Amino acid sequence: MKGDGTLPKLIRMRSRGQITIPQELREALKIDETTGLNVLRVGKVLIMTPRRLERAFLAREMEKELKKEGISLEDLIADLRTQRERYASEPIPRD
Repeated sequence: MKGDGTLPKLIRMRSRGQITIPQELREALKIDETTGLNVLRVGKVLIMTPRRLERAFLAREMEKELKKEGISLEDLIADLRTQRERYASEPIPRD
């Protein structure tokens, strides 16, 4: 994957369920504290969007991007499994 924000970032949920979106992602997506975010669960994955997206539209957009980058669904699933294993082996950061 390219170095355009597609590399995973490790974040942690706070006690009240709050998370902090890394600054470079907020800047790239032009989101701030006034931006509403929708959260969509796909299996064990959460997808956050800065505007209302319907599942069919989101699926089409993801399909276009995968095709453009030459990534198959199988490639994506294999990479997600690899990343999940890597995350599971990383220590949780402490304050």
